[in-house]
Amino acid sequence: MKINFTIDCTPEEARAFFGLPDLQPLHDVYLDRMKAAMTEGVTPADWQRMMQNWAPGIAGGFEQWQKLMMTGLSAAAGKTQG
Repeated sequence: MKINFTIDCTPEEARAFFGLPDLQPLHDVYLDRMKAAMTEGVTPADWQRMMQNWAPGIAGGFEQWQKLMMTGLSAAAGKTQG
């Protein structure tokens, strides 16, 4: 047995039905900032803030990759000798 339901409603109506918040004002602010960044360009201060936010993740990712490679090399060296 197969049953299908078709519900015809707008995204706003669906959001209200499920009790989800209306994020349109936040979305508008985000779009305004993105438009300003695109028209005004990215300043050196913006680059500095981005790098400060990204640097810990990049460094941590590199350290994990380095440990993984060393573990793999150690395992490979142990297999060829023994």
